[in-house]
Amino acid sequence: MTEIAQKHLAYCWIARGDRVLFLRRAPGVFLAGRWELPGGTAEPGEAFEATAIREAVEETGLRVRVTGELARDSWPDVAGRAMEVHAFVYTVEEDGAGDVVLNPEEHDDFAWLAPQEAGRLDMAEHFRRLL
Repeated sequence: MTEIAQKHLAYCWIARGDRVLFLRRAPGVFLAGRWELPGGTAEPGEAFEATAIREAVEETGLRVRVTGELARDSWPDVAGRAMEVHAFVYTVEEDGAGDVVLNPEEHDDFAWLAPQEAGRLDMAEHFRRLL
């Protein structure tokens, strides 16, 4: 029997008023052109809340703190690998309202959108379920 690997992702729901920050994946990266929340893969032994904070800084330059858990979801790997993916979405507050500074190796655009606007974007199904 094949053992299924586990991958854990953590994302941030960064809101300014009724708008939420979405990032577009850069050309040449996995799922290029699709929109997502700031976040990424937990490192071994890293708390998921810490992953969300670290990824927000790396991907947006924004400093945030976790205020709660908004959602969690699981799905089989979209690339067909023997892997189960588990994602956690955290509500966060910014430590000051800074400018978004993208990491161009990961993302090429960002937008502050109301959830209903974001629903029209090309995004992975797990983000669509969240909206």
